[in-house]
Amino acid sequence: MQSIKIKSYCKINLFLRIIRKLNNGYHDIVSLITFCNIYDVITISKIDDSYDKISFSGKFKKGINKNSNTVTTLLDLLRKDKFLKKKNFRISVKKNIPHGSGLGGGSSNAASLLNFFNSRMGLKLNKSRLKKIAKKIGHDVPISLEKKNTFLTGKNNKFLRLDCEFKFNVLILYPNFICSTKKMYKKNRNISKLKKSFNPYAKINRKELINFLKEEKNDLEIPASQIYPKITQIIDYIKSQKGCYFSRITGSGSACIGIFSNKKNAIYAQKLIKLKYPKYWCSVSKTI
Repeated sequence: MQSIKIKSYCKINLFLRIIRKLNNGYHDIVSLITFCNIYDVITISKIDDSYDKISFSGKFKKGINKNSNTVTTLLDLLRKDKFLKKKNFRISVKKNIPHGSGLGGGSSNAASLLNFFNSRMGLKLNKSRLKKIAKKIGHDVPISLEKKNTFLTGKNNKFLRLDCEFKFNVLILYPNFICSTKKMYKKNRNISKLKKSFNPYAKINRKELINFLKEEKNDLEIPASQIYPKITQIIDYIKSQKGCYFSRITGSGSACIGIFSNKKNAIYAQKLIKLKYPKYWCSVSKTI
């Protein structure tokens, strides 16, 4: 098999509400997730060696454990279930998505590779089986199996796929520090009581959706800002830019997003942000 390259896209949470803490320490959340045209590039090929060769490169390779990550976990699971048998691979991941940012890069890597193995290696796994394998790697991995707008219902990790495109202009800023998901949930004391919930069955009206999202929030923003006050400053600065509808963290942070009225305003805001925060990574993208 010749080397094949696949794209592994990042996700963002347009809002995130924690509605229940479970007895097992996890939480039920309501969230609207979309995917952006920012992606890691995964190069994969078969090799004759007796073990896999996994490597990470790119701007955001730092901090990834080469021996224990979502890629190695996926390979271990597929071999345990005898799907890959004795085949070994050289897999190189160019990390364009910041690690530990709430953008779901690691989850997307595993999901993209799982889809690749299923289609190219003839695993013949149906959607239900794919989701079960993905869930063993991480809670966000099943969501990343399809690059569709997704609504987390808050009921036993159930989610719904939406057959629509948002076409949002997105600015993403990563402040070069990692927010531990476990720590953010542990520190959080807020349980939301939703007054108005997103209706995934209604026809999506762009103006109504934006107005709804303006009134929403990410519950993990409070604990993230308490630990890292810089997050509040960043969000307020993004909000102050011309054409910004709203700004908040994605996932458990630390990446902050801004949704803009058009690409021109987003790019202009990016220039100002790079002047104010020259050491931070900032990118303009569009939802897919």
